[in-house]
Amino acid sequence: MADHEITTTNLVFQGWRKVYDLVVRSPSGATFRREIVDRGSAAAVLPYDARNRTVVLVRQFRAPVMFCGGPEYLVETVAGLLDGDDPETCARRETLEEAGLRIEALEPVGAAWSAPGATTERIHMFLAPYTPESRVAAGGGLAEEHEELEVLEIGFDELDAMLARGEFLDLKTIVLIQALKLKHAGLFANP
Repeated sequence: MADHEITTTNLVFQGWRKVYDLVVRSPSGATFRREIVDRGSAAAVLPYDARNRTVVLVRQFRAPVMFCGGPEYLVETVAGLLDGDDPETCARRETLEEAGLRIEALEPVGAAWSAPGATTERIHMFLAPYTPESRVAAGGGLAEEHEELEVLEIGFDELDAMLARGEFLDLKTIVLIQALKLKHAGLFANP
């Protein structure tokens, strides 16, 4: 059986993201169209303080969620596009920009396609230990990117409660919280 083949690629929009219209030939010879959003790969980080039993997350405005009738703001992990950097460099850069934390160690969790039916985005996910001394800036994102992020430091008990109540609506955030709980289960035991 032959593989699928992209026979035509048309750029239909170029802005912050690119949108392509593809014509694909299936192994049977049938052709069909697919639109894809090309935004590049990203890195996501969940900083955690084992001694103080906290994580750092950010609250940020999400226009697509609001457009669909969801909440205006989501609580999420630190994340950003690679912009030509390797995933580890991006993870450190975004943690400094968004959370004001200088992190050293990164614990890779894995990489996954965020929405493989629609976008080229692949997210490289990391856990990152931090201490109070890691805070070197206020965070909040870059003004020129209009991020206006609120930096949140949340205790493990509240994190667990929020997860149980279904308050996290972002998939990368859910994955990284679950990874933290699996890889560092002892941190979630009652102190």
